[in-house]
Amino acid sequence: MQMTQTTGHTGSGVLSLRVDGDLLDRLRRHAARSGMSVQDYVVRTLVRDDFDQRFRAAVEETEKHYGPAHGNAGP
Repeated sequence: MQMTQTTGHTGSGVLSLRVDGDLLDRLRRHAARSGMSVQDYVVRTLVRDDFDQRFRAAVEETEKHYGPAHGNAGP
């Protein structure tokens, strides 16, 4: 895997990777069903996974301070 990144956090970078042919075929099918390019599909998937991880970490941090959330809000 090769990764080139621009300086700073607001820039974009280039990630080049080699994937198995079967995986690439599956990615192409998933992307086509979503009407996206493979690149856009992979980036969307990575962004969604990153959000899920950051959200989970935020919930865990909140629970450290306030305790676990209970499904019912009330007196």
